[in-house]
Amino acid sequence: MAETFLFNIAERVLAKIGNLSIDEVRLAFNVKTDLKKLEDTMISIKAVLLDAERQQHQNEKLRLCMWKLRDVFYDAENVIDDFKCEALRIQDAINHPDINNLKVRVLGSCCLPLSFYLKMSHKIKDVSRRLGELATEWKSFDLRQCSDNRHVFRRETISFVDSSDVIGRDEDKENIISMLMKPSEARNVPVIPIVGIGGLGKTTLAQLVCNDDRITSLFPLQIWICVSEEFDLSRLLKLIIQTVNKGERCDDSTLDALQARLRSLLNDKKFLLVLDDVWNENKAKWVELRNLLRSTDGFSPSKIIVTTRSLNVASIMSSIPPYMLKGLPLEDCLTLFTKWAFNDGGERHYPNLIRIGEEIKTDESDWIYIRESEIWSLEQHENDILPVLKLSYNHLPSHLQRCLAFLSLYKKDEIYYSDRHPKQNQEWEDVGKRYLNELLSRCLIQKQQDFRLFFTFKMHDLVHDLALDVSQKECKTVNSETETVDENVRHLLLCDEKLVGVPRVLEEMKNVRTVIIQDASKESKTTHESLINLCLSNFNYLRALELRKSPLTAFPNSIGTLKHLRHLDLGRCRSLCELPSVQRLIELRHLVITIKATHLKEIRAGCWTSLQYLVLYECSELECLREGMQYLKSLRTLILNYCDSLVSLPRSLKFLTKLEHLYINFCTSMNLKMEPEEEEDKDLQLSLKTLSLDNLCALTDLPRLLLQGSSSTLQHLRIVFCPNLPVLPAWLLNLTSLHKLEIKGCFNLWDLPEGIDCLTNLRELTIHGCPELSKRYRENGGEDWHKIAHIQKVVIKD
Repeated sequence: MAETFLFNIAERVLAKIGNLSIDEVRLAFNVKTDLKKLEDTMISIKAVLLDAERQQHQNEKLRLCMWKLRDVFYDAENVIDDFKCEALRIQDAINHPDINNLKVRVLGSCCLPLSFYLKMSHKIKDVSRRLGELATEWKSFDLRQCSDNRHVFRRETISFVDSSDVIGRDEDKENIISMLMKPSEARNVPVIPIVGIGGLGKTTLAQLVCNDDRITSLFPLQIWICVSEEFDLSRLLKLIIQTVNKGERCDDSTLDALQARLRSLLNDKKFLLVLDDVWNENKAKWVELRNLLRSTDGFSPSKIIVTTRSLNVASIMSSIPPYMLKGLPLEDCLTLFTKWAFNDGGERHYPNLIRIGEEIKTDESDWIYIRESEIWSLEQHENDILPVLKLSYNHLPSHLQRCLAFLSLYKKDEIYYSDRHPKQNQEWEDVGKRYLNELLSRCLIQKQQDFRLFFTFKMHDLVHDLALDVSQKECKTVNSETETVDENVRHLLLCDEKLVGVPRVLEEMKNVRTVIIQDASKESKTTHESLINLCLSNFNYLRALELRKSPLTAFPNSIGTLKHLRHLDLGRCRSLCELPSVQRLIELRHLVITIKATHLKEIRAGCWTSLQYLVLYECSELECLREGMQYLKSLRTLILNYCDSLVSLPRSLKFLTKLEHLYINFCTSMNLKMEPEEEEDKDLQLSLKTLSLDNLCALTDLPRLLLQGSSSTLQHLRIVFCPNLPVLPAWLLNLTSLHKLEIKGCFNLWDLPEGIDCLTNLRELTIHGCPELSKRYRENGGEDWHKIAHIQKVVIKD
């Protein structure tokens, strides 16, 4: 069932109202009064939103009211963002170095124009009126305040399983049994975590292990506790005592009494404790229980198995690497399907059905039909897979629920980059990265490969179905067969190859905030152009626009009117000859460009002042970076990939005091000789943390200007396949904060700088594919090993 995400939206809007009052924005008295009234009403509604979210599925009238509130909240956010945008525009005008208008300077911080105030006052009053009407209805539901603790329904599981009902877990069972049979080394009772998404079979695997004859003989005393979401120490102790006493009820009420009784029962006994379905991420609660389970003699042979959906839980409860349970192979899946679809042996009477089941695995059209049909709208019963996965969703905080829902726009079984996920909030690059890492730790997305600054990930099909289930009125995938779209959907994925013209369902939509146009092809150029024009004319509050692989040679300049746009991805637009006029995008924070041009337009003062992330990708004809790079005062990450004609970096980068990450990859003509030249260069205070140089065939020099300016901040220096780099300069020893140095494929490097032992913060050194370096600095027999022996981790490979 679709979710409203109302609590998360309310939190964000209220935070923005608060920031607006803190920012240097001189609001007119009547506007300030209206905003305060709006804020007060929202606060009173938000106070009981969590109770409303719990009751909405049993109260259709309440649910409809929540949907109306969602739309009003979104409109309120648009108004607040209008204020912020206008204030930012005026502030940039005031800070413009060429401004001579004394009147503007005297007026100072962001006095907004009267015409703008009148317009915004009308909008605020309209939002307040609608909200007031709904507030009256809202009070009639008699909702109560409650804390923001996400709970799931308590489950009950047992230790027994009929092994004949279990398919494909023999190897997993043997692995866990092998871990249980290893002798204990520490005083703590060893904990073996089994981690995986809901419905994958963690409980079943634990049951298989407990019922194996080797384990029942090794651990005569077995204790099975289904923990579920409530990690209450008293409750768990009573359950353990009750199990050890063979069902006898435990009436002790104090922790002291429970502890004494537990110790008397477990003293010098060898036991296997299974804590099934653990959600607790409060380490203190686990430490309390762990301390009570320690054997009195200090050499406990006992063991604990924990099943959980969270890597965070596993890391809190155990120092042993978690056992990551994976999905079954196709053959086992078919066997399992057959077992549940037919009575014992019944499949023999339906050989055609078995053949069809085998063929459907490779018939793409069948899978496309299933994907496009809204199977998630079918009724789901308690033991079906989506309700089981919904437990994981219900346990997420509100911001992660909404983040997971947004991932429904991503296709099943495809790999995505973590830095391509559109995000919001202050410093949203960091916030979005944290959200994805949290989903990763809860096994709701799966990491494929780590690339230092970002990682690739994919979603399991079942988790994708869950995301579709909860996001139906927030996110929508549209193609030629789409007949209806809720007019208040906020995020759209347009599958371009399946569109013939613009679907009429899009023409009436006005509230869209995210548009991703995917699967663009040259044959769809006309359709692609129509889609972009529709987006620019209809979606005035667009925050994210992704046009990767667009076949167009130019984009309309009206893209520059999207003043709320934060994220613009023009990556792999290999036919693009000219960058559209995007200088006016005052809120733009994330920009990816592929362009077929030798030069880019000059960056003017006051433009892109919010830009934090800039990627130039496959700009193979680009000969130099833009003039005016020094105006990108907020830039934190600069990535140059496959820009073969770029020969150098502009010295104006020395003015980018917030730049933290510089990645230059496969720029085959690039050299980086940048020496300090002026007096001001000696005292540069830069913030570079990471410099990665990969496949730079022409590189003979490192950028001294940037690196010495970042001597107290640079943590990671990576130099890979730079075959013409002759030497690492002596001034490299000035990088006192360097933690990690990687040197790979630099065939002409013969030596490290003399005095490298002065880099006392250097913790990790990797030398790979550098024959002379590998020979000299090898641990066994290397003549210069003693120079790097102080480094905590040294990896040297030929």
